[in-house]
Amino acid sequence: MALTPSTMLPLGTKAPSFSLPDTDNGQTVSLADFEGKDALVVMFICNHCPYVKHVAPELARLGKDYADKSVGFVAISSNDVANYPSDSPAKMKAEKAQWGYTFPYLYDETQEVAKAYKAACTPDFYVFDANQELAYCGRLDETRPYRISSGNYDGRDGGPHGKDLRAAIDALLGGGRPSADQSPSVGCNIKWKPGNAPNYFG
Repeated sequence: MALTPSTMLPLGTKAPSFSLPDTDNGQTVSLADFEGKDALVVMFICNHCPYVKHVAPELARLGKDYADKSVGFVAISSNDVANYPSDSPAKMKAEKAQWGYTFPYLYDETQEVAKAYKAACTPDFYVFDANQELAYCGRLDETRPYRISSGNYDGRDGGPHGKDLRAAIDALLGGGRPSADQSPSVGCNIKWKPGNAPNYFG
């Protein structure tokens, strides 16, 4: 695992288009499906990353807490499943059921959507406004898992609460803007296919 921060896509960036299969039912989900929402949360996650496992309960809560508000949520996994089979679409479907995600969990097989968003890590979070322009890019909150030994992590910061992401969503729902003081997310690097790593890290 290479600990990797967000690239912090510039605020105001228009949401890059996507059209990807939902691993739950095979239906295609596109950016256009979220038009008319006051906020859209795009999350790059995966199954095996301990940083995603740490935040997963809060991701499920977010989907449920904002279910009756004008907020869209979509999760995308772009990992190389040939080398990381635990992130396969079939296991993504099981992961969605295990955590109780209420939002689409999409598979970016070509990794082109991750590149369009300049996504770097799992988890990586983006919040777009009603015009689908980037209003927030960064972390869920300040909590982190801490490695004790191989495959073992503790939560000495406590469980995730989503303070930063929730504040950004609530600002948009209230007709305002999120604070421009935004901290990057951090987590496992996206598992790029051999020879497919983007050049935006340099």
